[in-house]
Amino acid sequence: MSGWLVTGAGGQVATHVVARLRELDANVTACSRAELDIADAASVRAVLDRVQPDVVVNTAAYTKVDAAENEADAAHRANATGPQVLAEELTGASTRLLHVSTDYVFDGTASAPYDVDDPTGPRTVYGRTKLAGEQAVRAQRPQGSCIVRTAWVCGGPGPNFIDTMLRLEGERERLTVVDDQIGSPTTAADLGAALVELGRAPGDLPGIVHYVNAGQASWCDLAREVFRLAGADPSRVEAIDSASYAFATPRPAWSVLTTRSWTAAGLSAPRPWQQAVADVVRAR
Repeated sequence: MSGWLVTGAGGQVATHVVARLRELDANVTACSRAELDIADAASVRAVLDRVQPDVVVNTAAYTKVDAAENEADAAHRANATGPQVLAEELTGASTRLLHVSTDYVFDGTASAPYDVDDPTGPRTVYGRTKLAGEQAVRAQRPQGSCIVRTAWVCGGPGPNFIDTMLRLEGERERLTVVDDQIGSPTTAADLGAALVELGRAPGDLPGIVHYVNAGQASWCDLAREVFRLAGADPSRVEAIDSASYAFATPRPAWSVLTTRSWTAAGLSAPRPWQQAVADVVRAR
């Protein structure tokens, strides 16, 4: 392969995609938002002409769930227009496009893990714009792209749940964390390595896959595990319900994804979230 292009450089997932590619001595170009506006066709064309990648990993996104409600245009530009432009500019090329999406495309009211064919029904601006991005990519590149949905990405670099819990453990004797939102904790390191595995896999790309670390937890469960791994007493984390926490925008009650689609594509089964989180805490 002549090379990889990674958008959204500096973000959690992009950082780990690039790190994994460099471990493999791959030729990788990573572009931040300042270096590549994926919603600007001329900018995209110029970078594609220069890099001529075999694989594009699009991690660029507007991810501020609460702010998106008042900044819908900005969210749509990054999450819907940008992926559409990327896919359009790759028309006719053999380049693989891996596009990272989210559990927020579902309505969050299920009781069984979401599979790739389950009906979508986003309830937030963020979710609706991410779904629009998925649809644009699949319409433009039905054979040369893969949507990779994930959930509860953490581990950094940058602000993330694990580091927040580690900081609060040192600042507070007790803290409260919601226990009625259930999801699939996923470390950015594991997701980054998984995206590289997908991009390097032989054969045709699957259209949509889900990748999360194995197992499920509430935010309270995750916080208690971080405390335990840090040598602190997990009972210092007290459970509350979402109604007791002032979310500006409602969060999904259910964000659990099944990875059957991932392993069915011949890719490595994700490891349990507890193991992945333990690696992050040890690295701190």
